[in-house]
Amino acid sequence: MVTAAQPLASPVSVRHLGPNWYATVMGTAVVATAGAALPPHLPGLRPVLAGVWALAFVLLLTLLGARAAHWVHHRDQARAHLLDPATAPFYGCLAMALLAVGGGALTVGRDVIGVRAAVALDAVLFSAGTALGLAAAVAVPYLMAARHRVEPGQATPVWLLPLVAPMVSAAVGPLLVPHLPPGQPRETLLLVCFALFGLSLLATLVMLPLVFGRLITGGPLPLALTPTLFLVLGPLGQSTTAVGAFADTAPGVVPAPYSQGFGVLAVLYGVPVMGFALLWFCLATVHVLRARRHGMRFAMTWWSFTFPVGTCVTGAEALGRHTGLVAYEGPAVVLYAVLVVAWATAAAGTVRGLLRGELLAGPGPAPVAPRPATARTR
Repeated sequence: MVTAAQPLASPVSVRHLGPNWYATVMGTAVVATAGAALPPHLPGLRPVLAGVWALAFVLLLTLLGARAAHWVHHRDQARAHLLDPATAPFYGCLAMALLAVGGGALTVGRDVIGVRAAVALDAVLFSAGTALGLAAAVAVPYLMAARHRVEPGQATPVWLLPLVAPMVSAAVGPLLVPHLPPGQPRETLLLVCFALFGLSLLATLVMLPLVFGRLITGGPLPLALTPTLFLVLGPLGQSTTAVGAFADTAPGVVPAPYSQGFGVLAVLYGVPVMGFALLWFCLATVHVLRARRHGMRFAMTWWSFTFPVGTCVTGAEALGRHTGLVAYEGPAVVLYAVLVVAWATAAAGTVRGLLRGELLAGPGPAPVAPRPATARTR
């Protein structure tokens, strides 16, 4: 049993530290980046958001060190995570954590570390996150096909995680475009991001029917996995954010016909996709309320309420910029309020679980089967 007195990075405490813990970094970073573009610019909000980003950066460094200790001291457990179909998809969270903190560096982190350092940090994290995201998008589906032997009835939204990572690269990559030399370097990066958008979108369209079909034909997910229904919002909100970023960056970077085309795409793609995101948000909320009534308790899956909702905030903000409609500003503010409440709830549950030694403890021993009863006979 792990106690609160044991340090996070000790060889004992990190044995059961899985890649799903990077969701804490993603959920914290998106609170900062989503808040930076809110329509009402409240005085004093910017320093708070910069502080939240700094917290995400510290969490990232801490988890990178702890996960490195995990691989050094517990290779057997790390291999077991890769061969576990319920855990392997979370390796996409590492890439998304790097990308979320990198994108936040240029959005609000520059207020803390300066523009030059923010550009350098984002360039490193974007490169590493994109490479790891592409590796996860190939390796995890391969393991699922060749080693995991999963059944259709086992499909959950967690399967989307390694496929969404390239979409996060597509959404944050345009932030670096203005910092590259004019001409081919800028156009190349923008089109690479567009290719990553297509890669992730098509892969998601292949996987999502499996998830939706499992939900309809197999009934509600287990209580602990019910919050993962919100993960479906990730590719929806992040893709809308990405096309909005393409439209913001394209003028002067790609030739005129295509630059206007990105602006058209931002609206014609973003509006229907965000409509579907609203439908899924309501569906997932109803399932979570049902699970709560049936006794759902806190688990690390509650972090699914944070990053995906944050991408819907940034998606709504992008549509507000490109349509000029006030109708998108209200939902962005409401969703951001939901995001903040979800982050505070998940963070409080995580701290409480760490202090009690529950979240990093291994599975309990299997119950001993009772001896069969025997009756005395004459």
